[in-house]
This record gives sequence, structure tokens and C-alpha cells, in this order.
Amino acid sequence: MTSSGDLSTELRRRIAVGEYAVGAKLPTNTQLMAEHGVSKATVTKAIASLADDGLVFSSKRAGTIVRSTSSIAVPLSRYGKVLTPGSPAGPWESTTAAVGLNGHMQFVSVERVPADAALAELLGLAEGDELVYRVRQAVILPSDIVQLQHAWYPAPIAEAAGLDRDGKVNGGIYGALTEAGHRPASASETVGARLPTEDEAAQLRIGGRVWVLTLERLTCDAQGRALEVLRAVAPADRLQFTYDDLPLPE
Repeated sequence: MTSSGDLSTELRRRIAVGEYAVGAKLPTNTQLMAEHGVSKATVTKAIASLADDGLVFSSKRAGTIVRSTSSIAVPLSRYGKVLTPGSPAGPWESTTAAVGLNGHMQFVSVERVPADAALAELLGLAEGDELVYRVRQAVILPSDIVQLQHAWYPAPIAEAAGLDRDGKVNGGIYGALTEAGHRPASASETVGARLPTEDEAAQLRIGGRVWVLTLERLTCDAQGRALEVLRAVAPADRLQFTYDDLPLPE
């Protein structure tokens, strides 16, 4: 009798050899039940095992889809390449293009919010001061969302750089800040890992047991003035944050 483990192993094999390619739909539960002579519970458990390991994601509308697990290295040096105003691509587009992928930073929303205590401390402001809050998604076209980004800016800086308006910032945020006279000079990043929230898992199309990397970045100008706090979330099997050629103290 075929167990859920047997069925999971068979589906993994078919995915590995390309019978079910990235973006392809697995057979429906009904089809798998008929093909393997198993119960719905067995199919459900087998699919859940694949989702937990990040091989597939399930959608009520689209069914069960094979998920990409190809990893993209995101180097710290990506920032220095996009400080020139009017650059044709931002750091995400430049990074993905370097490895032959068509990356796009997708605008989601922008609004004005009061600074909470944590953001106020990071940005050197008073709690309640006005911030511009932008939400974006890093996408591999046509629709592979691999990072969620939430960023906060002091309102006067955001206004000067045009970050308080709807829509994508062509050339990237750093280029816009530089053009507005707020050239980024340093970026401090903290990377962690945890399980995703339900909302994050849904947006990133991952199972709830696929770990995500978290990144918090504080960007400052040459005078040490904080320009941006960014918090990002990405599947741990999709992105690698690399920190190359860092100076070591003597």
C-alpha cells in the first residue's frame, strides 16, 4: 500500500528530473488519488511535506505549483553601483541582471506614518515624528516574488527625493537620495532567520515551515544622519546576502 512518504518520494523524484518543471502544476488531488490508489488524506500529507521543504506551493485558484529554489547572491557592493542619479537600474535589477535574470522592484504602497519608538531611535527622531513608509516587492519576472521590503524615511528627506509619491523610483532609492543632496555613505545591515508569518508565506508562495531570512538596514549620509530604515524578508533558499572585501582591523 502506498504511504504518504512513498507518494512524496515519487513526486520529489519527478520534480528532480524535470517531469514537473518550475512553474508547472502537479496533478490534482483527485488525479493523484486515482493514479496511486491512495486516500485524499495521504495525498494531502504528501503535498504538505513537499510544501514544508519549499518544493511546491498551493493556491486555491491555481492548484499545487512547483516552486523555484534557485538561489541569488545579493552582495553588499550592489549599493555602490547605483549612487549615480539617473542610473537605468536599481540594485535589485543590477544584481539579477548580472546573473542573467530579469529582476524588477515592484512598488506596492506609500503612506505617511508616525515614528514608533524603535524607528525614532534608529532615525534619530522623536517618537511621533512623521515618516514616509514605502512597501515594495523584489520580483523575478514575470511573477516570482522573492523579497518583501518595508522602508521608512524622515518625511523631509523623502519629500526632497520624491519618495513620498506613488510608483516605482527609476534607478533606485539611493540614486534618488543622491540626486536630492542626501548621498548615502554607509549601510549597516543585521541579518536573522525565522519562520514566516502567514501573510509573508502567502506573498512569497512558500509553506509555513520554510524559513525566511530577515534583514534590517540602516543607511546614513557622510555626517551620520540616518536616511532610511529598511526591513526585508526573503525565503532562505532563494537569497544569499554576501559581504565581500570588508576591511579588517589591524
